[in-house]
Amino acid sequence: MLKKNDIVKLDIENCTLQGSGVGRYDGLAVFVPMTARGDEIEAHILKVKSNCAFAKVHSVIKPSPDRTEPDCSAYAKCGGCAFRHIDYEAELKIKQRFVVDCFKRIGDIDIEPEPIIAAAGRSGYRNKAQFPVEKSENGLKIGFFSPHSHRVVECRNCPLQPAEFENILNAFEQYAVKNNITVYDETAHSGLLRHICVRKAAATGETMVCAVINGGALPREDELVETLTRCDSSIKSIVININKEKTNVIFGKTCRNLYGGGYIEDVLCGCRFRISMLSFYQVNPAQAEKLYDKAAQYAGLSGKETVLDLYCGTGTIGLTMAKKAKETIGVEIVPQAVEDAKVNALLNSAVNARFICADASEAAEKLEKDGVKPDVVILDPPRKGCSADVLDTAARMNPGKIVYISCDPATLARDCAVLEKLGYKVGAVCPVDMFPACGHVETVVRLSRSDMNS
Repeated sequence: MLKKNDIVKLDIENCTLQGSGVGRYDGLAVFVPMTARGDEIEAHILKVKSNCAFAKVHSVIKPSPDRTEPDCSAYAKCGGCAFRHIDYEAELKIKQRFVVDCFKRIGDIDIEPEPIIAAAGRSGYRNKAQFPVEKSENGLKIGFFSPHSHRVVECRNCPLQPAEFENILNAFEQYAVKNNITVYDETAHSGLLRHICVRKAAATGETMVCAVINGGALPREDELVETLTRCDSSIKSIVININKEKTNVIFGKTCRNLYGGGYIEDVLCGCRFRISMLSFYQVNPAQAEKLYDKAAQYAGLSGKETVLDLYCGTGTIGLTMAKKAKETIGVEIVPQAVEDAKVNALLNSAVNARFICADASEAAEKLEKDGVKPDVVILDPPRKGCSADVLDTAARMNPGKIVYISCDPATLARDCAVLEKLGYKVGAVCPVDMFPACGHVETVVRLSRSDMNS
């Protein structure tokens, strides 16, 4: 019987999307972080359950050809990346295989996806970062949470972020230390500064900085503005987000502008977008363009179609398709995002685009009652996927095609199985690597009634 603290030899046969290698000991699956398919290792068993075990690397007997040296000193401690210990080609194969496995295991759908759309690289691509803070002996500890904890791992120069984020964090710390800014303690629900957030527009270079605080204001806010703008001339907006709730949710509902208009602007697929701190916007714009191009290809617009974009955020997907459609209708539950979407429509002279602030299910049902008959429905929900009533209403509206974009292949496969029962068959699937080095993969799917007979 395998037990805790045993040292056992394992051949790593597979790798999960979270970056853990999988070996077998007497038929029992053993999950070992920081290993690669093809590794021969000695594993130190940490926990044994009835159906699996968990371990850490004791020693590497023979390294896998996929193995590479991590390029980040915080990688082993930080919960951000999953694949910096293997090369990019191996990472892409894991993600492609995971999409296939989810469709088969969860949706009972046999598919052969298109080859995953790779990124140009694994560094510097994230346009947004949210840094928790802790008090340290000499100032602030700024970085990311260690896995399964709220303990901050110091990391200001994360390889995923633009290099200039580090200078902004250092300047913020300078202001915070000088003005004795207290740091939030979630156990005691005391202290002021909770998170520092930075957002940068890739095409325009404009930067936004946000302080999430457990209060209404920071001391000497004018000094914060002066310190940050002197540090980085690309900063066009500085915002205070107020979050006084006892929660691990990062943002509160209220923002207050200290500097600038409370937004930055970016260009994506030839369209200009205004982005506020609370608006959803894809974190990897270069890959987002490839994703939206694939979604447009699957939609197959000719200029005569009505497109219904549920979960539209700031309107990015619908507006990038607007020039090829008769009308686009966006639905989003976050009021600020809807306001941004309306402004974005004006910025792009998209007179054929309109936006509704409502829950996706309620809005789809109302549009159906109003006689709106979309030719294409775009679904781009959060990780939890679509509710059953959203899927049912979307199918009842009888569009020719449903284009589903998802950041979670598991909930995507589940929802596609429901849509198939409602008369829409999966016709094409394409994974897109929006999050290189991380344990996520985006996928776009075309479903249609016509594919039922193909």
